[in-house]
Amino acid sequence: MTPRHSIGVHPADRHDAFPENPCGTAVLLLAGSSGRVEVERAEMLARHGARVRAIRWFGGISQRPAPHEVPIETFVEEVELLRRDADRVAIFGTSFGAEAALVTASLHPIDATVAVAPSSVVWAGNSEGTWSSHWTRRGTPMPFVPFDPSWTPSTDPPEYRALYESSVDRDPSAAAAAAIRAEDIDGVVVLVAGGDDRVWPSTRFARELVERRTAKGLDTTVITHPDAGHRLLLPGESAVTAGVTMARGGSPAADAELGALAWPRIVNALHLRA
Repeated sequence: MTPRHSIGVHPADRHDAFPENPCGTAVLLLAGSSGRVEVERAEMLARHGARVRAIRWFGGISQRPAPHEVPIETFVEEVELLRRDADRVAIFGTSFGAEAALVTASLHPIDATVAVAPSSVVWAGNSEGTWSSHWTRRGTPMPFVPFDPSWTPSTDPPEYRALYESSVDRDPSAAAAAAIRAEDIDGVVVLVAGGDDRVWPSTRFARELVERRTAKGLDTTVITHPDAGHRLLLPGESAVTAGVTMARGGSPAADAELGALAWPRIVNALHLRA
């Protein structure tokens, strides 16, 4: 297999936010399956002292068309570019972006990782009818959990939580091979999950990540809210309505309550100016 080498993220697929009063932390900010650039969150974090680069990591210029065999080197390269001008570097991702953040931090030194609606395993992605891993490393697809072929949606819009649950449970050996090695993450780890997440069981995945880290004597900060869904609303953010059509659970109020709980822990992890 010919390796796909990262060539960097094109300026059209990134947004750089700069603080007036820097706190010394640079943040790589990753959205999930929407493929959007998280401009509002980047600017909000910058107002609290972070230098932030929000990127599109699939579907952009010279990028993979879908979350399918995306080089982990893409994120490593951006982290190292940010490190040139910062005392600390963090990676902050949501959903598939949280999966990317955790995988990257397990393979490359990062000072802080914030994962919203995290996964504990690497998942399958599809491009032009071909199923493979979400991620490659050195050109080779990483082990992944394939989807349960017998699952069909029972709601409109679809709730995918049952699909992810049945897929990860049907083949324990595949799930073990695809497990994100959270125990190899050296820096601070903050996991944020909603108990009403209808996309995938993010609270379960958070527990599994914590178990792997606890077994190695590593601390993890976990923030949950029973009524919040797949999305997080941090203080001052507006609710997002775009993205792939699916049931995400929660409500703007509950998602904002989760955000209010998580915010002080995020401030602490990123050394932000509150």
